[in-house]
Amino acid sequence: MSTDQSSVDAATIEKTKQQIRSLVQEIAQLSRSEMEPDQYYAEVMQRIVTALAAIGGAVWTINSERQLRLDYQINLERHLLDPKSEDSRRHVRLLQEVMTTGEARLVPPMSGAGEPDSPGNPTNTLLVLAPMKTDDSVEGVLEVFQRPDSQANSQQGYRRFLMQMSDLVGDYLKSRKLRSYSDRQSMWAKIDQFSKEIHSSLDVKDTAYTIANEGRRLIGCDRVSVTVTRGTKQVVEAISGQDTMDTRSNIVSMLRDLATRVCATGEPLWYNGSMQDLPPQVEQALETYVDESHTKSLAVLPLYRNDPLAQKADDELGAENEGKYQQTGRGDVIGSVIIEQIDAVQSRQVVAPRAQLVCEHSACALGNSLEHNNLFLMPLWRAIGQSRVLVTARYLPKTLLVSGAILAALLVMTFMPKEFELKAEGTLEPVLRKDVFFAANGEVEKVLVKHGDAVEANQVVVELNNNELLQERSKAEAALVTTVTNLDVIERQLKSLRNGGNNELLAERAKLQTEKVGYEHQLKILDDKLAKLKVRSAIDGIVTSWDIENVLKNRPVTVGQVAMQVSDPTGPWELEVYLPDNSIGHLLKARDAAKKDELPVNFVLKSHTGDSFKGTLAEVQETAALHDEHGQSYRCKVSFDKNDVVTRLNLEVPKQGTEVVAKIECGKRSMAYCLFHELLEWVQLRLFAL
Repeated sequence: MSTDQSSVDAATIEKTKQQIRSLVQEIAQLSRSEMEPDQYYAEVMQRIVTALAAIGGAVWTINSERQLRLDYQINLERHLLDPKSEDSRRHVRLLQEVMTTGEARLVPPMSGAGEPDSPGNPTNTLLVLAPMKTDDSVEGVLEVFQRPDSQANSQQGYRRFLMQMSDLVGDYLKSRKLRSYSDRQSMWAKIDQFSKEIHSSLDVKDTAYTIANEGRRLIGCDRVSVTVTRGTKQVVEAISGQDTMDTRSNIVSMLRDLATRVCATGEPLWYNGSMQDLPPQVEQALETYVDESHTKSLAVLPLYRNDPLAQKADDELGAENEGKYQQTGRGDVIGSVIIEQIDAVQSRQVVAPRAQLVCEHSACALGNSLEHNNLFLMPLWRAIGQSRVLVTARYLPKTLLVSGAILAALLVMTFMPKEFELKAEGTLEPVLRKDVFFAANGEVEKVLVKHGDAVEANQVVVELNNNELLQERSKAEAALVTTVTNLDVIERQLKSLRNGGNNELLAERAKLQTEKVGYEHQLKILDDKLAKLKVRSAIDGIVTSWDIENVLKNRPVTVGQVAMQVSDPTGPWELEVYLPDNSIGHLLKARDAAKKDELPVNFVLKSHTGDSFKGTLAEVQETAALHDEHGQSYRCKVSFDKNDVVTRLNLEVPKQGTEVVAKIECGKRSMAYCLFHELLEWVQLRLFAL
């Protein structure tokens, strides 16, 4: 019986050892991974507590201020979590003593010196403590809460096991520190490359595009945009990944408005889904932009011109906010960097340090570019500097040859006459064309014609239905019948009286006769209205409106609406062109010089650009009007020979609405004036405006 019991105990012990070895291997594997510290400490401590069959445990590390910080705990007693309690302070001093000595310890329950500031174990458990070491320092303490009734040999085993685990945790911390050093070195190399790239050009747009594209790679976000201050507003100069952008698009306009409002406050904006404590103007612009762009997180960071006095004050003050964006040397706002994360929210603690480096270098580069481009007559100085090579001995003969050719061309253009023409665009239209209007209110019941049908004058093309009008006529007709019936009754009564009637009947007959005339007049008016429900063509011709039935069928219409257009293609045709407002002066001068209103016109159909035709300016609108396509312009009519167009283009009739480009001949002028008169007028207008 004892033999069986001993074999069972041996099997249980061996199984337990195998479980502990497996847990140790898992901890060793975790220590070689790149897991984040919070997750790593949780996984490791759970396995240590399981392997030792302990009550609980904790992981304590040192923060940047060299103070102990609790990173993870299992069953840590509540009074040890209160930093104001005496038990918590004694416990912390015990942990600090272990870190100072660098030796693992077993601390019995409720132990310690009786002095107030002495370290000790204020718990009812056995504390097993082991420092977590790297090559050069102690980074924290592993703590296990064990049952106090275990044997001395077992307690020493706990200490040795925890020391082994602390060595594995130390290896994890050492490899993480090495990766941090490597990442930092790589980051500084990237920053050095970034600085070289953004300072390689003094052109504002090139600098902005470099900041956007290189900054996105350095920060590790989805999109970076750069704005530049123009007056009181921000202008979007570059968006990462986009060589060109539509500055009038909704998203660019909203981004510009958001950057303008944030830069006006002078403080950076960080958005990770919450809009609390934001100024109303900024909150409104941010909400509008986020709804349009679907951005998950966003930062708008103003760029400031470097100010030596502000830089000195910042150096004296020091950096108080770790992990926060704080650009030093702040002067005037010269632009902003906008950082966006589209798919997921990115931690501000991760983005802020990189963003600050990007903004400090970008502010310097962008400020230099703006200062360089704002120098007086900079484009002229740049052109002069680039043209010096043309007068060197090597290029001087070619320069003289080219200069001579240019001078000869200028002389030819100045003195050689050329026909001065004014350009106008329009369409080809038949002279006789009429719009068919609705003369009554109603609902379209029938459309009797379609596009291209031939119609005659007074032919019904559309029939309307107006139930209210029909009901009104029925009521009037019924009232008339009733009145006539009553009048007949009165007449018979008057005839039956021997004395020729009485005054009451005569008065009633007069009243009914008046009502009869009124109802007859009302019926006539209603019949006229009903007749207008049939819409008729005004002229003989062809229906030129497209898809009339789909446009009009079952649609309510009112008086004055256009139903369709009818044109007569067999008659004469004309050009209806629009002359820009700034060309009317040349036209009037040409008319006065020629002493006639009609001027020659050359025109080309856009459907047949190979043939040119001649016409005559017949009529010019007296006042300019705003046209949707041609802007502020004068409408002109040009007559031409329809047979010439039909014969040369082999057409039966011209196509109505064909676009044309016409040039009105306005006499002879120098070639230079014909080519550059618009530029001359633009300069004159700008000088007058000054």
